[in-house]
Amino acid sequence: MNALQQGKTRLRAVPLRVKLVAAVLALVAAALLVISSLTTFFLRSYLLGEVDSELAAQARSIEQVAALERPSAPIPTDYLLAATDAGTGEADWIYFDNRRFSSADLPRLPGNAAGFDDLAGEPRTARAQGSEVRWRILYTQLPNGQRVAIAQHLIDVDRAVTRLVWIDVLVGGAVLILLASIGAAIVRTSLKPLVEIERTAAAIAGGDLSRRVPDPEHGQPCPTSELGRLSRALNAMLSQIEMAFTARAASESAARSAEAAARDAAGAARASEARARRSEERMRQFVADASHELRTPLTTIRGFAELYRQGAARAPEQTADLLRRIEDEAARMGLLVEDLLLLARLDRERPLSLAPVELPVLAADAVAAARAMAPDRRTELEIEPGSGPLVVRGDDARLRQVIGNLMTNALRHTPPEASVTLRLRAEPGNLAVIEVADTGPGLTAEQSERVFERFYRADAARTRRVGGNTGTGLGLAIVAALVTVHQGTVEVSDTPGGGATFRVRLPLAPDLDDEPE
Repeated sequence: MNALQQGKTRLRAVPLRVKLVAAVLALVAAALLVISSLTTFFLRSYLLGEVDSELAAQARSIEQVAALERPSAPIPTDYLLAATDAGTGEADWIYFDNRRFSSADLPRLPGNAAGFDDLAGEPRTARAQGSEVRWRILYTQLPNGQRVAIAQHLIDVDRAVTRLVWIDVLVGGAVLILLASIGAAIVRTSLKPLVEIERTAAAIAGGDLSRRVPDPEHGQPCPTSELGRLSRALNAMLSQIEMAFTARAASESAARSAEAAARDAAGAARASEARARRSEERMRQFVADASHELRTPLTTIRGFAELYRQGAARAPEQTADLLRRIEDEAARMGLLVEDLLLLARLDRERPLSLAPVELPVLAADAVAAARAMAPDRRTELEIEPGSGPLVVRGDDARLRQVIGNLMTNALRHTPPEASVTLRLRAEPGNLAVIEVADTGPGLTAEQSERVFERFYRADAARTRRVGGNTGTGLGLAIVAALVTVHQGTVEVSDTPGGGATFRVRLPLAPDLDDEPE
């Protein structure tokens, strides 16, 4: 059963054109075999009939003789004669052309009259005793009782039949080869539309639903061939499939678009809600921090005023000290209010007055102011060679405030022995870089993350006084807001060897771009 299944599997794996050509060749070979067999049979029968007719004619001639005697001289002949003794009935003599045949080429004959009588009647075919020669023998009886066997060899008959067989084989082989070539060409031509159908099916399987099967009867209203009907049926099916896929793709695309729009809308709503919440939280935190920062100087002013009203300061110098403290707190409150108003304006994203600003000029002024504020400090300005003019488009006053706040922050939150360096350079990407580096205690990871938040102050070790004033906690927040308005970025990192480095990147003015090589 397994062998049968394997045979069927292998047969199904054979290409159709091979099956068709093989089937045609098998039918033609069977027809040629039948024709050759029948031709051989009828030819042999005809030739044997002719031989039998000749033997019968010879027998009739011999039967007219009273007694048959063995010829004394050899006579070339195709016949063989054998006779028995008329008296004893024993085989007497055999005559044949001993120049053509030997004793091994002779057939086996009966040894007496009884054996001759058993074989009398129709001619019989006998094979030679020691060769392939065949004989056709007719047994008869003379009037004197003598039995005679007349035989004729079938060499010519066998040669003619063998020649016919070879002719049939050669002609049949040539016919099969010719038919195989012609049949293969016809089958290949006939199956070419099937090959096109196969290629089209492969292209469609690859996703090209616009392909169609070639119509072998293009232009005919009704196809008459099987391939024509198959092609039109397949094309109709492919059109329906393409329309179905197109409709499905359009439906899926619309569904995906609707889903994406819904997701975008939901995401936008969530983002808007999150922004509103963050804005509300920042506003609440801002109001709470501002209230806290404003409450301190107001409480101080109110306390000093109460002391003055109660007459606690009786001496003129005590009165002057109270008034000075009230003025300091009022000035601090005024700075806080100004910073809050600036941040509020920046939050509303009001446009700035932009113009070309030379950063080296601003840096030199900032360093000069720092040296005046802290003359004992080591404050330096470094401009990287080859950086170009370093001109940006911005608001001069606001950029001065950015650099000033960074310098003030470095001076305020580092010990007196720490140095402060202001660096300027250009970076690839058409950027100007402003760095304020100090050699102070540096910042922790948490401080680095929150240093630009509003009202955020580092620990007490970094909170120092310069000229008696403390910071409002808004200086670095103002720096971040101003840098953002100028399309720049600000970051903080550790200074190699200790300390903190604040780095601002601003885009250079396009018309004055001169990046270093």
